[in-house]
Amino acid sequence: MTIPNDTAAAGAPVRVRFAPSPTGNLHIGGARTAIYNWAFARRNGGSFILRIEDTDPERSTPENTAQIIRSLRWLGLEWDEGPEVGGAYGPYLQTERFGTYREALERLRQRDAVYPCFCTPETLAAKREAALAAKSYAGYDRNCRTIPADEAQARIDAGEPHTWRLKVPLERGDVVFDDLVFGTTTFPATQLDDFILVRTDGTPTYNYVVCVDDALMGITHVIRGDDHLSNTPKQILVYEALGAPLPQFAHLSMILGADGKRLSKRHGATSVEAYRDEGYFPEALLNYLALLGWSLDGETTLFGADVLTGNFSLSRISRNPAIFDEAKLAWVNASYLKEMGAAAFVDALLPYLKREGLTREGSAATPASPEEVAADVAANRPWYEALYPLIAERAKTLAEVLPMLAYLFAGDELVLDEKSVEKCLRVEGADEALARTQNALADERLPWETEAIEAALRSIPTELGIKPKLVFQAVRVAICGNMVSPPLFESLELIGRTRTLARVERALALLS
Repeated sequence: MTIPNDTAAAGAPVRVRFAPSPTGNLHIGGARTAIYNWAFARRNGGSFILRIEDTDPERSTPENTAQIIRSLRWLGLEWDEGPEVGGAYGPYLQTERFGTYREALERLRQRDAVYPCFCTPETLAAKREAALAAKSYAGYDRNCRTIPADEAQARIDAGEPHTWRLKVPLERGDVVFDDLVFGTTTFPATQLDDFILVRTDGTPTYNYVVCVDDALMGITHVIRGDDHLSNTPKQILVYEALGAPLPQFAHLSMILGADGKRLSKRHGATSVEAYRDEGYFPEALLNYLALLGWSLDGETTLFGADVLTGNFSLSRISRNPAIFDEAKLAWVNASYLKEMGAAAFVDALLPYLKREGLTREGSAATPASPEEVAADVAANRPWYEALYPLIAERAKTLAEVLPMLAYLFAGDELVLDEKSVEKCLRVEGADEALARTQNALADERLPWETEAIEAALRSIPTELGIKPKLVFQAVRVAICGNMVSPPLFESLELIGRTRTLARVERALALLS
């Protein structure tokens, strides 16, 4: 195996990696780590590598790997090396690299940096329990370190179960390194024992394989969550044993919920795909996650990926934990929705329309096929784009759009909200207001356009001598199903004359 001699030398091309374990969905914390690695690579003209650490046989699945890849691509994070892309340092799944780890172990044996340990789990557990009871050092006592090499090899040849432990130099002092976020960080030598690199079944441990992979892939900077901070001294010792240069480390503070506790499912959605399904835009989620621990200038909140990659620096990362604010994310998303424009809005809404089977002239009671929905949107694009002004200032996510506009797709099966009916239709004057509305809108000479419709209906309150609110709330409930809906006159134009008159007629019949 070939380990670079001076990977982290000044001026060397930046190489960073995002290395998730496919044991579940890509969550918010992992996504932020990926974003920071990607932005750092792009800012410095370096390489962003995706490596899948799938060595947990019980929890790692191909489905989770596929989900991670989908989530990263949805966010717009393209990697330079990794699964589905390839690269000179592959393979990029750890389960395909076990031969490499065996080679690295042989390298460590030749450097006298490891030794076999024959202590059974029961023996180790008993020693640890006794040490804790005596309030003394509970780490490994290096019992097998002094076994002569020929005796150790004979026991291995005889098939005796054993692990391989790192032989930490006895003279090794404290492990000290300069973290690019937290500054000088020290781990006392008294905390360092000869930890296991390879288990009795031959499988390598995390702190071993991650160093082998990073060394061979020429990783220059390790940017990750501070839950890995305690792993760093062990990994530094492995780098030293391999004779590999150290990458620079940057640890990111945790993301907490509004209650100050570590973000979890009790705070709501935590995975990237969950937010996608709730109607968030990838640009908005990327924007917001970038702000959880980093800032452009302390003031700017909304920015695109180009601004992030053009200005990202580790020096502006905060040491303090970030607070995940669902309301702030919704505000960011609403800002993107407000500025995206009608054409982009229809493109983004199309998957939701397909999922619900909604078309302009269809009925929610008889969903259309995805192909029929796509064809209808293509044929009636101006009508769908006209939906955008109705909700641009009102909706925060795409998932809120269709419930707001359900009355437009209800066909002849519009359900009237009973509370709205009681408050707005079953009141004195509502039936007369609807009758006048029906007469005004039935006039074929009336252009079916928002301005003309509004002008025709604005005169009714004066003619009847009643408040405009009574007239327009009655019309709104009859046409839209409830007293709260997007702009009324624009809605009437989109519903069409025939369907509008049918709904007014139905409301009158209900009152009579």
